[in-house]
Amino acid sequence: MVDTDIPSWRTSTQGTMVRCALWLITEIGVGSVFTKTQLREAFPETSQIDRRMRDLRVHGWVIATNREDPTLSPHEHRFVEQGAEVWKPGQARVKPAAAGISAPQRREILDRDDHLCRVCGIAAGEAYDGGIETAQLDIARREVLKPGGKTVELVIECRRCRIGGRGRQTDVTDILGRLAKMSGVERELFAQWVAADHRDFSAMERLWGEYRSLPAESRETVRTAVRRP
Repeated sequence: MVDTDIPSWRTSTQGTMVRCALWLITEIGVGSVFTKTQLREAFPETSQIDRRMRDLRVHGWVIATNREDPTLSPHEHRFVEQGAEVWKPGQARVKPAAAGISAPQRREILDRDDHLCRVCGIAAGEAYDGGIETAQLDIARREVLKPGGKTVELVIECRRCRIGGRGRQTDVTDILGRLAKMSGVERELFAQWVAADHRDFSAMERLWGEYRSLPAESRETVRTAVRRP
């Protein structure tokens, strides 16, 4: 439901970036797809409206292209998430989320996470399945629940996982609780995986993972095949 208190994008006297934000909220809506043509037709007087829309990203607005969302065509965008309410006084000057991360800190975080996405494991420049799009790594802020309370920690994610995982929360307390219930043998094996930051999966485990990712109809096909003598 659109907030009726926000200004009209048609009559607002604020800058084009702000008007673009208002247009996205009132005309498109979070989660919806729009085209470059729609954007340009809404702001025919602005020659660089695409750039003004991209300016919203440093204020926390998430607008995906086909690079982040392969379901989109090259001329489409998806309005994924609203950021700062830039039409309100002072909000358009909100400090970008990543501005506090210096170049040395960025290198340190990349080295710490082995230059890999900590969600899917892909490396920078590596092609996703299908071989069309290659991965770009970003620094994401992850909300983490710990025994001492809630914190925000930095982690490396590829853009696809970052866009798809907005709002992702990690519960370290739950992980520690399950670790405490392990037997000595299980704990020792887990400790080896942690020390190596890696584990090898058997062919059966990989097959199980692929099976679990199938749509319901395809899982039923596999279940039928397994039941056959």
